[in-house]
Amino acid sequence: MVKNITAAQLADKIDTDEQFTLIDTRPEDSFEAWHVLDAKNVPYDPTKGLSENQLNEMTGLVEGRPVVAICGKGLTSAPFAFELEEHGYADVEVVTGGMEEWSKLYEAVPIETTNDDLVLRQVQRRAKGCLGYVVGSKRAGEAVVVDGTRQTDRFKVAAQDAGLSIARVLDTHVHADHISGSPALADEVGVPYHLGDTASERGVEYEYEPLSDGEVIEIGDVEIEALHTPGHTSEMMNYLVDGTFLLTGDTLFVDSVGRTELQFGEDDASYGAELLYDSIHETILNLPDDTTILPGHLTVTSDGRYENGSPGELLAARLGDLRDELDFLGLDRNAFIERLTEDAPEKPPNYETVIAINTGKETVDDESEATELELGPNNCAA
Repeated sequence: MVKNITAAQLADKIDTDEQFTLIDTRPEDSFEAWHVLDAKNVPYDPTKGLSENQLNEMTGLVEGRPVVAICGKGLTSAPFAFELEEHGYADVEVVTGGMEEWSKLYEAVPIETTNDDLVLRQVQRRAKGCLGYVVGSKRAGEAVVVDGTRQTDRFKVAAQDAGLSIARVLDTHVHADHISGSPALADEVGVPYHLGDTASERGVEYEYEPLSDGEVIEIGDVEIEALHTPGHTSEMMNYLVDGTFLLTGDTLFVDSVGRTELQFGEDDASYGAELLYDSIHETILNLPDDTTILPGHLTVTSDGRYENGSPGELLAARLGDLRDELDFLGLDRNAFIERLTEDAPEKPPNYETVIAINTGKETVDDESEATELELGPNNCAA
């Protein structure tokens, strides 16, 4: 009998190394752009059904294991599963909501601190690799959300589970790879939304309260200092929490640095690289070696692989370790600029539209359209 499972149940199967065959029934181009780890592609058209070649292919792919079927929203995987059942496959499950639901899967990871008042959560968007944060004070019972994504309820739950109410919402910058949920979250809970003060130069049309370089937000006994770190974007802010944790957005990752041409363009990418070099060497690397770097992304490839870290585990690095191990940080100014501008990776899909949405110039109200805009790896690292 065909059964339905949730995206979270699929994640549990993967994380526990359960033996099954995951079949993605979307067209080949959609599959190649983005799919779940170890999925196999068998494009399926319900009006045509399974061909003899596809049935023969299934025999080789399945090898007697249970089958889990997934597609974009569940529209082709369900009839695919029923047809498999007709052909004698007894153990078939369908992921309800398909890749659209997979894209909404999150884990909230607690971060250990030495300050009894400080609460920190890293909110991981599993399929996309986006990392947002809940920063709070137990004494005040309040929190700041940093880099919220469009599934705003995940951040509300993360704050609520920590016994905190959201008092402010911050973005590190205008994101290019995913639709920010921060303005919507701030509006939903009726609190201020913040960007760096130079965001005005990018024509941001959302209502926001600007933060200037060195400005401090206090939540109970917890201080959050805004540090202007242009390079990936002109308005980029890093947020230094309690003098110990640096939320770096897309400035510095655990394995790379932010690319510069998404805002500045190919012709001015070197200007962005100059800004980024200065931000790293004059601001970030002036912090103590024991500073914990908490980036805005981890790397998830188009085929669902984590290139650093594991789902549900904290992604962070000690600044001193990055200083010694990350080759970008050992380059001189000219070599750094050359490295960033000579061989830029593929741009995030639809990044110009995503930027337009995140500056308020365009809107997207349809969930399916928003999911399509965010397809593919984040690609904000150099």
